Amino acid sequence: MSEFFSEYKYLESSGGGLFTVILKPSVQGKFPTAIFRNPYVQLFEKTEEDEIVKLYLKEMTPWLENGYAVVMQHCRGQGKSEGDFIPFTYEREDGLNLQKWVRQQPFYNGEIFLVGISYTSLVHCDTAPYADDIKAMISSVHDCNRYNFVYRNGVFKNGLFGEWYSKNYKAKTIKKRNYNPDTSFKVLPFKNFSEAVVGEDSELFTTILTASDPDHEFWSTLQGGKYTRTAVRDINVPVLLTTGFNDIFVGGIFEMWRNIRNKDAKEKSALVVSPYDHVDDFSKDNSICFENGKRGEQFGWSYEIDWLNYVRGLRPSPFENGKVTYYRMFENKWATDNFEYGKKNVNITLGDKEVTYKYDPENAPSFLGGLSCNFGGGMFQNKPYQRDDVITVYTDKFSEDTFVKGKMKAKLKVKSDCEDTAFYIRISIANGEKDFGIRDDIKTLCFELGDYVPDTEVFLDFTFDEHAFLVKKGEKLRIDIASANDLYFLNHTNFKGAYYEQTKTKTANNTVYLSESVLTLPTE
Repeated sequence: MSEFFSEYKYLESSGGGLFTVILKPSVQGKFPTAIFRNPYVQLFEKTEEDEIVKLYLKEMTPWLENGYAVVMQHCRGQGKSEGDFIPFTYEREDGLNLQKWVRQQPFYNGEIFLVGISYTSLVHCDTAPYADDIKAMISSVHDCNRYNFVYRNGVFKNGLFGEWYSKNYKAKTIKKRNYNPDTSFKVLPFKNFSEAVVGEDSELFTTILTASDPDHEFWSTLQGGKYTRTAVRDINVPVLLTTGFNDIFVGGIFEMWRNIRNKDAKEKSALVVSPYDHVDDFSKDNSICFENGKRGEQFGWSYEIDWLNYVRGLRPSPFENGKVTYYRMFENKWATDNFEYGKKNVNITLGDKEVTYKYDPENAPSFLGGLSCNFGGGMFQNKPYQRDDVITVYTDKFSEDTFVKGKMKAKLKVKSDCEDTAFYIRISIANGEKDFGIRDDIKTLCFELGDYVPDTEVFLDFTFDEHAFLVKKGEKLRIDIASANDLYFLNHTNFKGAYYEQTKTKTANNTVYLSESVLTLPTE
């Protein structure tokens, strides 16, 4: 590595110096430059700068060997950078300033590539619309619609934004935290959550709590994702999107792919979907290891560099561009096509009974695995019939191999004795001694209907995120219906109105009419 050049600088910002590492193939020369900005660097806070540079140099050697200069920056208030880390707030300002700084350097050759995963991709999307020298972007497991980070149909995501905020908000300056996933989300009124967990009333968090409606004005502000929302939709250069079928953002990433407007850019772009979760893996203790399922296993661990080299005209692409490359789960093979679906639907009625159960927010059920809405990915489920407030239905055995591809849907006929409550549905595949979680969704009566009159029979429609999986002949699907998932979504209090202001809960008597409830499978 002695032939490579490396150094660090503290670049000025409105919040203090931002720690920035510069790596180059050699001291002299002009190079295409890949920019990385990262908030997940708390472990470097007490590490000497020279040691960090050595670690980055080792990590980024493949990029340098391929002729790229690499600029890596710790986000404001994280790692060695000064200031406060307040999510979404300074990424546009700091990202644009870093791009401007790169353009002034003698190693800049006129080509910038933006590379990131999850929040480290969000920081680049916040700098849209992109300047002419941004030649391509790699955006891994990141949804441009920030609403999806926080809510599912108006229901707050404990197991995603709640957990993430609790660990990252001002992580460098607020050391003491009172976060407990079992108790912190029981705070009433919920608007006191931030003060209870991090010791201060966060204006950002409080504002987000008022914005459970996807059309709320907050989602058109800088912090709400004003620039991010259209970053990929309006992109005019190639973009590599990657996700997994159990990634927290898979639904939003498919939407990003479908909405790319520039045909020339999309023909040179690719969407790659593994069978795994946000980190392209699963917990091996309670999940499934899919053969050759990781993107690196199938396409080589340098597939990102290989794809950028394709963009630069140096080699063929590792993927077929302009299409979706995805893993067909339980068929255990990769495929590439336009991911069209909906031509053939299979409707499954969920039973022949009506079932009433008591939903108590103080003693709500929980399920294993966040699937595609929360952290945790796909997991084997607990045994059924353990609780009276969970309805479990198994379909008949499938009479033939059936490949499900696209967005499953469900329609539940329900009623409640409360003015508002929630209904939760989870789909699993029963392909052995255990049942493996596939998809879930949650919705409240008032989110769907606006107003609800107690004891009125109504229909709720659920749409699950995209999937691609095989149900083999002789296997079944398992459908769990409840009113909560305590681990992953904020429990509904069963009172109507702004949930974050409610100070008490009550028990609801909720009914599901299984004979008029249907699961719809889009199949090939």
